[in-house]
Amino acid sequence: MPYSTTTRTVSIALVQMTCTEEKQPNVEKALARISEAAAKGANIVCLQELFAGQYFCQTEDHAKFAQAEPIPGPTSQALAAAAKKHGVVIVGSLFEKRAAGLYHNTAVVFDADGSQLGLYRKMYIPDDPLYYEKFYFTPGDLGFRSFDTKFGRVGVCICWDQWYPEAARLTALTGAEIIFYPTAIGWLPDEKDEYGASQHSAWETMMRSHAIANGVFVAAPNRVGREGALQFWGGSFLSDPNGNLLAKGSHENEELLIVPCDLGLVDVVRTHWPFLRDRRVDAYGDLTRRYLDASS
Repeated sequence: MPYSTTTRTVSIALVQMTCTEEKQPNVEKALARISEAAAKGANIVCLQELFAGQYFCQTEDHAKFAQAEPIPGPTSQALAAAAKKHGVVIVGSLFEKRAAGLYHNTAVVFDADGSQLGLYRKMYIPDDPLYYEKFYFTPGDLGFRSFDTKFGRVGVCICWDQWYPEAARLTALTGAEIIFYPTAIGWLPDEKDEYGASQHSAWETMMRSHAIANGVFVAAPNRVGREGALQFWGGSFLSDPNGNLLAKGSHENEELLIVPCDLGLVDVVRTHWPFLRDRRVDAYGDLTRRYLDASS
């Protein structure tokens, strides 16, 4: 690509880890990984979905609501302190108690000075075998958002959001240069042999397509290890705006991926592949309809 622009290199860290049932060890592990990432030069650190505990949505259990916290709350305040201490941007996904009987799956973004830049509440809530999230989470009401940080403009979606091109597009249209997808996805062991490779490939391919279609970096930290009936498949990765994999985690091990990214590439790629320029915004009204019935 002959066109060049100002180089803006930032180092992005993705934390792929196992979780225990007890909250505090998970929080302490995440804080240790943030410290390690900062020591290795990371500027932005993203944790996996609901990192403070095991993935509790495998059953519908009212007792699990006791795990939720307000924001600000103990866990978010610990992340804020870590961001300030290490001078890094942090993205963390939490089980938010917004009010009595009102709960969200929420990502909070802290700038490098520890200030809370804002929240993103998961918009798409699944209800699949062992992923009974509709029992726990109210769909987000903040829309698709991005946040100006010391190291670039960061957008966040969460797990199930990653299957929807509309979510990625609208997040990109708010100016995001990087879209993070904190994730908790895995295999049902009795399906893995037959469908496992295809499921993982679809997951990765979908997000890499978002990177290409929107000219953004995409980063997805996923948990790893066996929890209850699920084997989380790890595979955390970071894609550049051309869809190229810059780094990828294993399926079995805890890992800390740290990847330098030149945000100047966003402008270069969008100039050569001007998808945003050529969008037919006058023709998309039907996207607000559930389905285009033949008789309508």
